[in-house]
Amino acid sequence: MTKLSNLTQRVITGLIGIAVFIGAIFYGTYSYFALFFIIAILAQLEFYKLIKADKLRPIQWIGLLLGGGINLITYMHFEQQWPLGSYLLLMPLVGLIYFTKLYQTPENRPFNSIAQTFMGIVYVALPFSLLHVCTFSGGAYNPQIIMGMLLLLWASDSGAYFTGVKFGKHKLFERISPKKTWEGFFGGAALSILVSVVLSHFWTTLPLYEWLGLSVIIIVAGSYGDLVESLFKRSIAIKDSASTLPGHGGFLDRFDGLLLSIPFLVAFFELVRIFVK
Repeated sequence: MTKLSNLTQRVITGLIGIAVFIGAIFYGTYSYFALFFIIAILAQLEFYKLIKADKLRPIQWIGLLLGGGINLITYMHFEQQWPLGSYLLLMPLVGLIYFTKLYQTPENRPFNSIAQTFMGIVYVALPFSLLHVCTFSGGAYNPQIIMGMLLLLWASDSGAYFTGVKFGKHKLFERISPKKTWEGFFGGAALSILVSVVLSHFWTTLPLYEWLGLSVIIIVAGSYGDLVESLFKRSIAIKDSASTLPGHGGFLDRFDGLLLSIPFLVAFFELVRIFVK
């Protein structure tokens, strides 16, 4: 059997992924949470696997418990009105990271391993937890917001990929990512903005200026997020974070743009709530 090309794998995986996301997001709040909780855990696992390849030993199981706990409590705060004080229940796990390292086999850089344990939480788990802030920004679960954000991200990524392949000549940030071009960046930006305009006509939960605001943030912060992950992978000399998603690499590769976009999206929703609504 002829091996499928990277583009074919990319398209097939993308179509299956879109179907899964649409089903989980629009089925209900719990299926939405389950989907992103699983993705967050898998992405954090990928991060720790890469860190181990760099000969460090993060306290993986505590990092996953903390990351998953933050995700769960944030979701339940918005869904079931859990008090914010519930986060304090996770604090003993922070201390356990240091205690556990005392009893492990000695290593040359123990505090580097401890630092990378926390980095897996801050870089991966925390943004996925903040995603719930956006999804519940109107006071209740709104599938249109999270689905719209993903469509804008995918439009930006796909537009950048195909435009870059076809017309790319001028390097965007050659030192970090030699294949990315300005032509790809503007192609992705154009498609994402177009999608935001279309969304504003069909999903009136947000007005046009908010959809455009989300698009601009995702275009800029998402591009930087992709570059940051490229910088991370270059530092440990690998190409993809994993091969979990054929044609797309791993979950970190697929959601790197979202990870750094989410903090800015949260701030955007809060500014709109304070000064506009």
